[in-house]
Amino acid sequence: MMRKTKNVRELEKAALEIRESLLKLAVKEIIHIGSDLSVADIMTALWQYQMQYDPGDPKWEGRDRFVLSKGHAYETMALNQEAIGCFKENEVFSHYMQDGGRFAMHACDLVNHFVDVPSGSLGHGLPIACGMAVGLRLKGNQTSRVYVIMGDGEQTEGSVWEAAMNAVFHKLGNLVAVIDNNGLAGDGPLEDATSLRDIAGKYREFGWMVEEFDGNDMAKIKMHLDCLPDPMSEKPTAFICHTIKGKGVTFMENQGRWHTGKISQEQCDELIIRLNEEYEKRWSLIV
Repeated sequence: MMRKTKNVRELEKAALEIRESLLKLAVKEIIHIGSDLSVADIMTALWQYQMQYDPGDPKWEGRDRFVLSKGHAYETMALNQEAIGCFKENEVFSHYMQDGGRFAMHACDLVNHFVDVPSGSLGHGLPIACGMAVGLRLKGNQTSRVYVIMGDGEQTEGSVWEAAMNAVFHKLGNLVAVIDNNGLAGDGPLEDATSLRDIAGKYREFGWMVEEFDGNDMAKIKMHLDCLPDPMSEKPTAFICHTIKGKGVTFMENQGRWHTGKISQEQCDELIIRLNEEYEKRWSLIV
């Protein structure tokens, strides 16, 4: 299956719709709203534009693989899967947090067959993604990639750097690591905990090809996805995406306390109107 054909405006509209759905979900339940909004743009670009994926055959060997190491952004992943036809319309909303349901605060492959890897324990995603990338090489697969989304706080895990070394050693040009670099962990600013300083520089020193850009700018996201090297190349790629936690909701932006949260129906309605007005205004100026 070929990737979907969408331009930047269409992708921004798709990301806007994901944000609207997240806000509606945050009326129903407490969700990881800040993290979900932070990664909404890059997740939308991956699922609705970049990745080779067939919703009718989730185990198709020719597909790109996806690992959500930053498991607390599962709502954004599930809503994007719904957008490409993995689930019925509004199924994520109507079944979220139901007993035995497929949609909760973290992904689980036991109840959702569109999930390759369960999530929750940070630091596991990149090692697993490396294994998948090696597996594709051993199978002779020359077209598929493995994408893994990690948080920036997760970069303090030693397992991440062990995997980073192995990815270079095994020449995994079919591996793309996306770091959602919003500067905030669940308990506050990263600089107040273990300071990571120059994440991009660290990956470069380990031998990765590194691209550093605004992870909430759809034009830049699309440009960097379009410029990825061939999957049979020999250097893994790291995208250091500078994002804003709570992006799109003014009172949530850069606020650690909105790592999780719930909003009122009135707030939701007002925010959706505002997001649409900002989208229309921005594109009216461009056109």
